[in-house]
Amino acid sequence: MAAQLYKTASGRLFHAGAVAIITVGLPARGKTHLSRSLCRYMRWLGVSTKVFSVGNYRRERMGPVPNDYFDPTNHEAFEQRLHIADECLDDMIEWLKTGGGQVSIYDGNNVTEDRRRAIHDKLVANDIHPLFIESICNKPEIVLANIRSVKISSPDYVGWDPESAVVDYKNRIEQHMANYETIADLTLPFVKLMNVGEQLIVNNVHGYLQSRVVYFLMNLHNRRRTIYFARAGGSVSPSSFKDDAELSPEGVEYAQKLEEFVVSYREQKQTGSGSTEDQERQLVVWTSARKKGRQTAIPFVNAGIPVRQHSVLNQMNPGEVDGLTPEQIREKFPEEVISARANPYSHRYPRAESYHDLAIRLESVIMELEREKNDVLIIAHDTVLRCLYAYLFDRPESEIPTISIPRSCLIEITPTAYGCRESRIDIL
Repeated sequence: MAAQLYKTASGRLFHAGAVAIITVGLPARGKTHLSRSLCRYMRWLGVSTKVFSVGNYRRERMGPVPNDYFDPTNHEAFEQRLHIADECLDDMIEWLKTGGGQVSIYDGNNVTEDRRRAIHDKLVANDIHPLFIESICNKPEIVLANIRSVKISSPDYVGWDPESAVVDYKNRIEQHMANYETIADLTLPFVKLMNVGEQLIVNNVHGYLQSRVVYFLMNLHNRRRTIYFARAGGSVSPSSFKDDAELSPEGVEYAQKLEEFVVSYREQKQTGSGSTEDQERQLVVWTSARKKGRQTAIPFVNAGIPVRQHSVLNQMNPGEVDGLTPEQIREKFPEEVISARANPYSHRYPRAESYHDLAIRLESVIMELEREKNDVLIIAHDTVLRCLYAYLFDRPESEIPTISIPRSCLIEITPTAYGCRESRIDIL
């Protein structure tokens, strides 16, 4: 987690209370993607958050299940599913009450009014604020894209033939449709998410954390895309922040190689992809407003690739240690060095930024990254890329200062419903 507003002994924000988010909807409507993305964002805000997946509980207890397991006429299987779902719900409540949790996400289908009312009443009885999020898709192409994404990454279909997995999953959806009832009870607090972000309907939602959830949902989508990280080229004055120096000759050469490599690499991937969406998706480049970032992006501008400058992507300000060697810092600020070693994430040198400050500064670009539907190459200083990497991979704040972001490689990040995947490709 990162960017926490303040800390308490319990780990909770005092004014917010315990919140349970309950997903609603048919399979392949993006609920798991929503759950994991929202959990990652809330943890980034420093809120103790955890996903409780009914599907994972079922897989742990039942293993592979037959095709008729979700058939509404299979009463024995229904009772098993309900028992497992209740066990998951009880564990979630216990975590919120005694496990130090503040926001939980109950990831399941919850397709009937009776089931939702039972969940609501049980949560309220335990002094937990419920919020239902219903995922609705009325576009077949979105559902099919979700199915194909799930069949690749879902634990249910490890080792399956892809087309057989698609057929099985479509059958599962048909079985759930028999009992599906959209949320109609206006006394419930709910958000209806139409076609993964095309439209939001918000009803009876109150509270600070609930408002942050709605804000995040306004920026969410699940389109396939790739995110690339690359360091800015080296400058003629690499140890000075104040100089805002231009690229060195080696930095200029690096910038040209980076553009050539990225363009060639994407062309190879698009040629080998059978997806029209992959082949048509464009690349945009984001970089900082500092000279070495802007100049590293010049070859992309010359190639006709859109480049956007973001001042929030500027590197962490080193303050009064700018330009000093480690030996000089130890000599001039011995107590600060001790403090930095004890808490490298939150410590700031005189007139400097900490990683915590940087993480807060980056929230606006994180939301833009969630909204972006094209492939994105982010060219920035390693301090910035560490924070963005930690957000995407849900890494704890203690690890951020030591995340390796070498200049010699391009980091390729692919978001999926079950988390991000990464590859590191040498470019030099």
